[in-house]
Amino acid sequence: MKRRVKDPLSEANSDELAEGHLFCDFAGGAVGHRLKFGGGRGQALPKAAGFTKGRTPTVIDATAGFGRDAFLLASLGAEVVLIERSPDVHAMLEEGLERARVADPQIAAIVARMKLLFGDAKELIPDLSADVIVVDPMHPPRKTKALVKKEMRILRSYVGSDPDAEELVKVALKVAKKRVVLKWPAKGDPLPNIRKPSHQLMGKSTRYDVFMTE
Repeated sequence: MKRRVKDPLSEANSDELAEGHLFCDFAGGAVGHRLKFGGGRGQALPKAAGFTKGRTPTVIDATAGFGRDAFLLASLGAEVVLIERSPDVHAMLEEGLERARVADPQIAAIVARMKLLFGDAKELIPDLSADVIVVDPMHPPRKTKALVKKEMRILRSYVGSDPDAEELVKVALKVAKKRVVLKWPAKGDPLPNIRKPSHQLMGKSTRYDVFMTE
């Protein structure tokens, strides 16, 4: 699964989070650390999405959030479409991408492979095409007393609980050329009315359910 390292947030990011504001930083903080030390294609998400030494799939990130997973996959050479339906989160991503375009040549080259769309993924996906669709909905409440990271609590306050996650996965399964990847709590119950995944990649707190479509 993901490396068990603490991702340091940039000072600006920390200040924004302390005030309960959304902030997207593709050039530094946790994202920059992951870019330098994350392990490339050996990380859980790229493996779940089918990245191999000779294969770089096209990707739709149907639930963009902070955009970190999309940035990771774009850093590995993938063309990634990000979809976000929250106006506030979409605006945050737009601002983050704009800052990244002038950050440095390496970061600018990565975000050039990222295309951000605004709207409901269930409605947009049928008109798009990609090898892989990644779905990372807001996760259900934890069964333990462990507290979710502050940044995720802030994000939840903007986007809600994603009660249509099941419907989104069903749409993704019809559209993805090769596979759908559902990012879900390691001990979370499966989404109802969704077929059993082809395989899973397990981590300490997160798992990737992979549904092959070809």
